[in-house]
Amino acid sequence: MQEFDHIEALWAKHTVDVKISADDMLKQAKKEVGSMRTKSLLNILGMALSFFLMAALWLFNFQSWTTHAGISIIIIAIGVYTIILYKNHRILAKSDFTANPTEFIARLKAYQLSRFSLYNRLYWFYAMALSLGMIFYFVEVLNNIQPWLQFLMIAVSFGWMIFCSTLVRKAVIKKDRERISLLIEKFERISSQFRETE
Repeated sequence: MQEFDHIEALWAKHTVDVKISADDMLKQAKKEVGSMRTKSLLNILGMALSFFLMAALWLFNFQSWTTHAGISIIIIAIGVYTIILYKNHRILAKSDFTANPTEFIARLKAYQLSRFSLYNRLYWFYAMALSLGMIFYFVEVLNNIQPWLQFLMIAVSFGWMIFCSTLVRKAVIKKDRERISLLIEKFERISSQFRETE
C-alpha cells in the first residue's frame, strides 16, 4: 500500500506545463470558426433545397384547396427559417478576429444568443407551422390511400417531428452552446495574451 501512495505522490508532483502560443491558439480557433461557418452555410443550402423540393409538389395536380394551403404554409415556414439562418450566418461570417478582436468577440456572443433564440422560441413556431401545413396537405393526399397506410404516414411524420423536437433539438442546443462558449473563451484568452505582449 505504501508503494501505491509513493507512486501517487510522485504522480501528483509530476505536472506537465503545456503552453500553446497565441498564434497556434488563434489558428486553431479560426479553424473552428471556419468549420462553424461551413456548417451554417450547409444548413442554409439544405433549407433552400427543401424549399425548392416542397415547391416542386405544385407540379402535381392537386384538387383540394387544403393541399395548396398546406404546401404554401410549409414553404413559407421553410423560407422564413432559411432567412433567419442566413442572418445568423452573416453575424458569424462578417467579421475577422485579427481586424478587431473586441468586435469579433461581441459578434460571437450575439451569434450565441441568436442561436439560442433560434432553437428555443423560433423553433416552436417553425414546428407548429410545419405541423399545420402537413395537416392541410394530408387532407387530400391521405384520402387516396388505404387506411393502414394513412395511419402509418401520420404516425411516422409526427413521430419524426416529436423526435426532432425533443431529443435531437436538446442535443444540438447543448453541443452548440458548449462549442460557441469554448470559442468565446479561447478568443478572450487570445485577446488578453496579445494585450500582454504589447
